[in-house]
Amino acid sequence: IPSNSPVGAQFPFSGIDDRENWPIVFYNRTCQCQGNFMGYNCNECRFGYTGPNCTVRRNMIRKEIFRMTTAEKDKLIAYLNLAKRTTSPDYVIATGTYEQMNNGSNPMFADINVYDLFVWLHYYASRDAFLEDGSVWANIDFAHEAPGFLPWHRFFLLLWEREIQKVTGDDNFSIP
Repeated sequence: IPSNSPVGAQFPFSGIDDRENWPIVFYNRTCQCQGNFMGYNCNECRFGYTGPNCTVRRNMIRKEIFRMTTAEKDKLIAYLNLAKRTTSPDYVIATGTYEQMNNGSNPMFADINVYDLFVWLHYYASRDAFLEDGSVWANIDFAHEAPGFLPWHRFFLLLWEREIQKVTGDDNFSIP
């Protein structure tokens, strides 16, 4: 349960950025999957589960990158390069603001490859905040200077790993 405590002096604005109350602002606007299912349409198993009903517990082993064999390192690089050449079948990115899209009547989206999707997600979470008067608040970084640092990056890496598994068909792939 998120805290109702007032924000600190480092955040002098309120209601100007969709990242302000993450993750609760996101979860309050989306459907929720049941059981061990997850994903934008609840068709995938939660991290750590597998099987037709997502009931089989699965543990992944992460290797220390300096202990990987040459073949394992080559496979990692090949998978990352494949992700750079593969258009995401599930996600697009916004190429305009909510105002430019005129409340959805002028959709502005573009396809993106799986690798760059995660570059974009990381950028989006840590970018400057655009204020109502057109100025930019450059002293905020929601992904790195907030309590959500560890859980956000944990989810980010698990999702990135999952998308690379889907691109490659290698369910045993894990990020070192």
